[in-house]
Amino acid sequence: MCRRTDEEPDPGTDRATDAAFSALLEDSPEELYEQAPCGYLSTLMDGTVAKINATLLNWLGLDRETVIGRTRFADLLTVGGKLYHETHFAPLLRMQGQLRGIALEMRAASGDRLPVLVSSTVKHGSGGEPLLIRTTVFDASDRRAYESELLRRRKEAERARAEAEQARAEAERERERAEQALRQAEADRARLTDAIAALQRSLVPSALPAAPGLESAVYYHTASPDRLGGDFYDFFPIDEDRWAFFLGDVCGKGPAAAALTSLTRYTLRAAALHDPEPAHALATLNTVLHEQYTAAGDPRYCTAVFGIIEARADAAPDHRRIRIASGGHPPALLIRAGGKADFVPTPGGLLVGILPDAPFTTAHTTLAPGDTLLLYTDGLTEARTGPTRTSLFGDDALHAFITDRRPAGPQELVTALTGLLQSFGDGLDDDTALLAIGVPETQPTTTTATNTPR
Repeated sequence: MCRRTDEEPDPGTDRATDAAFSALLEDSPEELYEQAPCGYLSTLMDGTVAKINATLLNWLGLDRETVIGRTRFADLLTVGGKLYHETHFAPLLRMQGQLRGIALEMRAASGDRLPVLVSSTVKHGSGGEPLLIRTTVFDASDRRAYESELLRRRKEAERARAEAEQARAEAERERERAEQALRQAEADRARLTDAIAALQRSLVPSALPAAPGLESAVYYHTASPDRLGGDFYDFFPIDEDRWAFFLGDVCGKGPAAAALTSLTRYTLRAAALHDPEPAHALATLNTVLHEQYTAAGDPRYCTAVFGIIEARADAAPDHRRIRIASGGHPPALLIRAGGKADFVPTPGGLLVGILPDAPFTTAHTTLAPGDTLLLYTDGLTEARTGPTRTSLFGDDALHAFITDRRPAGPQELVTALTGLLQSFGDGLDDDTALLAIGVPETQPTTTTATNTPR
């Protein structure tokens, strides 16, 4: 609380204050000099110590007798400090007459270094001549430690920043390498896809030829654009009156399957030209595959349907006789003009290439105007259906699908089945080939059959 100005001062309080000041004033100047919180020393102009206080002697661990008149100020410094004193400190002091807050290091008797801040002033006589140098020394250990800590932290921060920059640069390089690798992978994949597509086109005809008095349509679905399909088909003339057709599925995928497909396709074409009897053509293929693979310890096989379609001499000119044989393949489906559909029985027929002498039997049927023969691979009947994709489509469902829709002709049939395949979505996980051959109800102008391979 502030004291009112009109109150009289307390004589007792004033006396106590005066006593405290008197006690302070009792300190002699000599004691204040010796016990000062900083170091004092006076030196001659050549640096010889003429006077030094007890504080600085205690810091350095020295005796007054060994210092006064026997030691120069520079001798109290470290080697680096002495060099700086001689080259900078002393010349500047002589020129300017005073220096303030110069950072030096003094050497204690124990050999320890004492960081200090030094301020010096030259005392001049009445005539202006320099007489001595008065120096004040402050202990800068705490400051040095603080500065060292700051420097350490700064170096750590700079190192951390440099490491962060290096990590960022490395991450950027990794990103660029990843992007380059991705671009390279995409380019490689595109080249691979193109190569696979080109090779796939060499394994199946790009278009079916037009056969007089017949219609044909084909559809080919590959389960993955990155893999070569294992299904194959063909439709080609034997002579003016006979045409051969086949469709099948080799085991495996990829390059090995492609090699097997190529061998199978060209073997069947050659066999058809040599002996067009279907059972004989499949027997020839069986011998080739068995000798090429199974007998060599690498069993490979295929399923296939092979047939010959020809005009009947003993029937109407618009009817066609079909001779057909199967080697372990799903049976062909014959759709009559009225919509009735039946599977063509092909007795016997083992997988082609497994046994050295596999039996094959040729079956016979007839195509009348409006009839269509459908060949397909098991990708169609083994498509997974249902909410959980655990049920197979199956032969019965295929038969019901066709009889319900009664497609007119090969093209309409293949178009309907293509829509069915697309409706399976991810349930269609295998290659699928469709080949339909029929006799039109009215003889059309000969045109190239539709071919929509995928």
